[in-house]
Amino acid sequence: MTSKNLSVLIVEDNVHMLRILATMVRGFGFDEVHLVQDPADALELIKTTPVDLVFVDYRMPVLDGIEFTTMIRTSADSPNPYVPIIMVTAYSEPSKVRAARDAGVTEFCCKPINAKTLYSRIISVVNKPRDFIRAPNYFGPDRRRREDPNYRGPERRRDKMEDPADEGIGF
Repeated sequence: MTSKNLSVLIVEDNVHMLRILATMVRGFGFDEVHLVQDPADALELIKTTPVDLVFVDYRMPVLDGIEFTTMIRTSADSPNPYVPIIMVTAYSEPSKVRAARDAGVTEFCCKPINAKTLYSRIISVVNKPRDFIRAPNYFGPDRRRREDPNYRGPERRRDKMEDPADEGIGF
């Protein structure tokens, strides 16, 4: 991964955590790191500054990480709804992880964080980006992490399906 040309935005209301994350990502080689404590300010920054990767906390006053992510993914004036978003939070209950996933968070990282885990999440979103899905109630990265070659249901991936002409099946 070459991080020199990538711009990072960190949205975290706790100044100490903001500094810890900034130190880590700079240590990974990112030169352009934007630090913002207020999610509303971060939304404004994104409109004027190209950002390649976003870190966001789950719980923040006024606008939380879920609402922030939803706005990035679905607002008509969002300049980059496809930007990878890594949520970094102490709230790791399954319901919170599902809410983050359903809002369009790309990766989830639990606090307290360590450099190895954070780096693995960055590598995941930069080097192995997931396809984006647009559905009536969801827009974001494909939530399915693994392929099940035995799944034959109606929700299987279109590009993995057999050619209907080969099986004599019409759609």
